[in-house]
Amino acid sequence: MNSATVRNLLVRGMLAGLAAGVLALVVAYVLGEPSVNSAISFEDAHSHEHEMAVVSRSLQSTAGLATGVLVYGVAFGGIAALAFCFALGRVGRFGPRATALLLSGCALLAVYVVPFLKYPANPPSVGDPDTIGQRTTLYFLMMLLGVLLAIGATLLGKRLAPRLGTWWATVVAVAAFAVAVGLAYAFLPVINEVPEGFPAALLWRFRLGALAIQTALWGAFGLAFGELAERLLHPRPTTAAPGAAVPAPQ
Repeated sequence: MNSATVRNLLVRGMLAGLAAGVLALVVAYVLGEPSVNSAISFEDAHSHEHEMAVVSRSLQSTAGLATGVLVYGVAFGGIAALAFCFALGRVGRFGPRATALLLSGCALLAVYVVPFLKYPANPPSVGDPDTIGQRTTLYFLMMLLGVLLAIGATLLGKRLAPRLGTWWATVVAVAAFAVAVGLAYAFLPVINEVPEGFPAALLWRFRLGALAIQTALWGAFGLAFGELAERLLHPRPTTAAPGAAVPAPQ
């Protein structure tokens, strides 16, 4: 790809990320905010210290939520577009749409699902403030491992494909990825800081909502960016208007 094509794909990736962010924002407001409000109510009911919030809850759940989700969508949309430029034609004989969907699925798995299964998202009042630095470090370490292991599994599958065929090379690569992730889960420390009496159903709903937000974001991005990339890289031929003169053959 030349620089102009990469630049155009980057812009389209950011636009697709913005559109996906709008959908994720709706999912977050509908599924995530009720659980957050319930968790805050639990925290207020069991805390003896009541501090005045610097930012009001209404502002957090509207403008703050929108800013965070949309900026996240645009940023990761641009990064995913650059990854698409590298992956297209190198991970198999897939067109732009299929490559975009495959890339989105891998990003969802490596960037979110892998660390989520080890260190799932927690609502307010869950977690010790003194360990927030450790928890953040472990989460981003698990995210980095997920990305590196996904890249390694892809390279392994490409290396084995000529000898084992595409199907079995994919099976071996996926199995190796799963084993490596399992080993990381086993060796990294476990964190369980759910306070006594916290409703299990509320924790479950919050985590399902968090997973739904990311699924909506990456699914919508894959569909939107795949369509935009398809139209850029494989434009449809223009058809002559009815009644237009057709040039005579030479």
